[in-house]
Amino acid sequence: MNSAEEDDFDQWHEASLRVRYAETDKMGVVYHANYLVWFEIGRTEFCRARGFSYRDMEESENAFLVVAESYCRYKAPAYYDDVLIVRTHITELRRRSLRFGYEIIREPDGTVIAEGETGHVVTDGNGRVRSMPPGFTELLLSNPVEPEDQGEIVPEISPE
Repeated sequence: MNSAEEDDFDQWHEASLRVRYAETDKMGVVYHANYLVWFEIGRTEFCRARGFSYRDMEESENAFLVVAESYCRYKAPAYYDDVLIVRTHITELRRRSLRFGYEIIREPDGTVIAEGETGHVVTDGNGRVRSMPPGFTELLLSNPVEPEDQGEIVPEISPE
């Protein structure tokens, strides 16, 4: 991998979330399986920030990013009502597969709560491995799109 490719993979996206009561166990600590759900939030928002959604790939290209493996290392507990930042980036991108890396950080104190990775295989609707659809590799490696470029309505604040 050359340095330009490494730069492409060094673009982190951040998504914020607040721990809900239902995500904790009897001791008030976040249940371990929730981290995989948060990884999904991270990669979904990573894609949205680049101008497309999983649904776009599925409906227009009959392409699915199937989770083939996942890894999570828990470094510190998270608790009810903690505000967390899910940081996501691509660690590997091939013709038929890709990997996302994650860090989950407690916002107020910067503590790294967990880190992990998911590996994905691109398949068609029947589960057969296929190549990444044209254009999506470029989108994944592109710079994030500004919210107003994504068709979202940004309210204007008028001076009083």
